[in-house]
Amino acid sequence: MKKPVIAIVGRPNVGKSTLFNRLTRSRDALVADYPGLTRDRQYGTGRTGNHPYIIVDTGGLSGEQEGVEPVMASQVNLAIEEADAVLFLVDGRAGLLTADEEVASYIRRFNKPTYLVVNKSEGRDAQIISADFFQMGLGQPHVISSAHGDNVNNTIDIVISNIAMTEGAEESFNLDDHPGVRVAVIGRPNVGKSTLINRILGEDRLVAFDLPGTTRDSIFVPFEKNGQEYTLIDTAGVRRRKNIKQKIEKFSIVKAIEAMESCNVVILVIDGLEGITDQDLTLLGLALESGRGLVIAVNKWDSISKEQKKEIKHQLEYKLQFVEYAKKHLISALHGSGVNDLFKTVKNVYHAVMKKVSTSQLNRVLEQAVLDHQPPLISGRRVKLRYAHLGGINPPRLIIHGNQVDKLPKAYTTYLKNVFRKAFKWDGTPVFIEYKTSTNPFENKKSSFKHRRGQSETQATNTFLKRKNKKKTQTKRRSN
Repeated sequence: MKKPVIAIVGRPNVGKSTLFNRLTRSRDALVADYPGLTRDRQYGTGRTGNHPYIIVDTGGLSGEQEGVEPVMASQVNLAIEEADAVLFLVDGRAGLLTADEEVASYIRRFNKPTYLVVNKSEGRDAQIISADFFQMGLGQPHVISSAHGDNVNNTIDIVISNIAMTEGAEESFNLDDHPGVRVAVIGRPNVGKSTLINRILGEDRLVAFDLPGTTRDSIFVPFEKNGQEYTLIDTAGVRRRKNIKQKIEKFSIVKAIEAMESCNVVILVIDGLEGITDQDLTLLGLALESGRGLVIAVNKWDSISKEQKKEIKHQLEYKLQFVEYAKKHLISALHGSGVNDLFKTVKNVYHAVMKKVSTSQLNRVLEQAVLDHQPPLISGRRVKLRYAHLGGINPPRLIIHGNQVDKLPKAYTTYLKNVFRKAFKWDGTPVFIEYKTSTNPFENKKSSFKHRRGQSETQATNTFLKRKNKKKTQTKRRSN
């Protein structure tokens, strides 16, 4: 079954972006007490709840017909059309407004499962705060607080469990149907993704044309090379959202996200003629969020001037310095220059993301890393990193146990990632580190030693006083 898509819709400033950040466990959406801050729709992977899903944040609908409002409404329109369910968010503090009823009428046109979610309910009685909203005819309101997380998990679990897949609905990439190394090729329209796949295959398997949007869906191309099975995933180019006009293109971002989460290695193709754009960085962010191995290919290298090549290299050095572990290739998919080296890197990255290391190896590297660079003092106490073990692969996930590890600064975590990546040759893949704080079994327990020590001190004091009083009594008797 495909991963459900859930859209958040509502008036401006009702907490849509706050809920988006809560569900994705991120800060990707800007949040401020200012109406109309969100304009484009934003996609993220839901990480709150018991099931995977894609969440879409949208701009607020106010009903105005001037300025940027019609453009925002078109973005909301696309978000609802591609969604399997809609979270209709309202403000519990403000109560039911006429604008809420207008938004509800707008949502009903799409005939999508809609869940009325009453936000900003912290510190209030759920029955009282939801009473006014029953008259909207959208069923039982779900009372939450996106800022504090109250009832958010329960609500999203209910929504996902109620999403029924219609007969004949499109299914997502099935791992069992495509064994071997899965490589997703992503990028903006007309950067040469299909041409690159044809060059790797050595045949014109996919339609490649100098027209943006030639590829309309994710295409899976299985093949075998040197005894190793591969599946190349050609994704539709992701345009800037304001340029998405045809309904057939509206699923491109969802398809790209699904392809990246289903693969082992991602190839991000950048157009050398246009340089690194904001949309390239957006796609790079989605690739990093997926946690898969990453290779960056700058295409059309044979068609650009020396000045452009110098500028591109400058951009790769400074704009992409946060992904230093990803190898960059300068290629020409049309003429084949650099493609063989690119594919070799893909194979190396695959072996890196799937590599398993023993607990003893991890602990030897951790011990040496601590000796070379001690963790900082936290409140006058040294952080102790006791041992580590492998929590998963693709991407590598390390679990480190110790005392006060939850207080380690981000810089030290980055240092550890670099040490482990170099030690185990985890090239081209992000390394995730999770910390587990060791619990003190005697915490919140009365120390029996202190209790015995206290008893001994009391007995000694009493004995001393008794002897002192006895001496005083004997002295008085002698004087008499």
